Amino acid sequence: MKVRYTDGQEAILQRTNLGNMQCPIARSLERVGEWWSILIMRDAFYGLTRFDEFQQSLQIAPNILTRRLNALVEGGLLERHQYSTRPPRYEYRLTDRGRDFRPVTQALLAWGNRHFAPEGTSVVLTNTETGDLAEPVLVDRKSGRELSDPVFRLAPGPAADERTKRRLAEIRRQAALPDKR
Repeated sequence: MKVRYTDGQEAILQRTNLGNMQCPIARSLERVGEWWSILIMRDAFYGLTRFDEFQQSLQIAPNILTRRLNALVEGGLLERHQYSTRPPRYEYRLTDRGRDFRPVTQALLAWGNRHFAPEGTSVVLTNTETGDLAEPVLVDRKSGRELSDPVFRLAPGPAADERTKRRLAEIRRQAALPDKR
C-alpha cells in the first residue's frame, strides 16, 4: 500500500506476515484477524453458505468478500463446494478447524455485550433447551477453573524457540515487579 505524507513524501507500507511468528495468537490472527473474516465466520455459524447470502448480510463489496472467502478457504476454516455448473456457483462450508473457531466468536459476543453495548444487548446466546441466557466463560477442561484465575499463566511449550522463552520470561519478570504508579 502506498501512502503520501503531508510533506509530499511517499512510502510503501508492507503488511507483516504474522503466520511466521511463533506465537499461536499471531498465527491465528493471520487467518482471521481481519474484521470481515470474523464476521463471515459469524455468519457461517448462523448457517449462511453462499456468496450472495454473505454479501447481503454484511453489505460488503464483492471484491473484498471474494478475498476474505479465499483467505478463509486457504486457512482451512471453510471449504468451497460447487452447487451449480452454469453458471459456476459455490457455497462455503465450515471445516472442523472452522467449527473450532465458534467459541472465539461466542467469547467476543459476551465481551462486546459486557463492554460495548451501552444501549443494552442486541444479540444474546441462549440455551435452546431451557431458554436461559448463556454466560460464556473459558475454563480449563481438567480442573474446571476459569482461565481468568491468576493460577494460570503463559509458559513456553515444547516447540518454543529461545526468543519465545526469553520473551515469556521477561513478561513474567515484569509482572513480578511491584506496581510503581
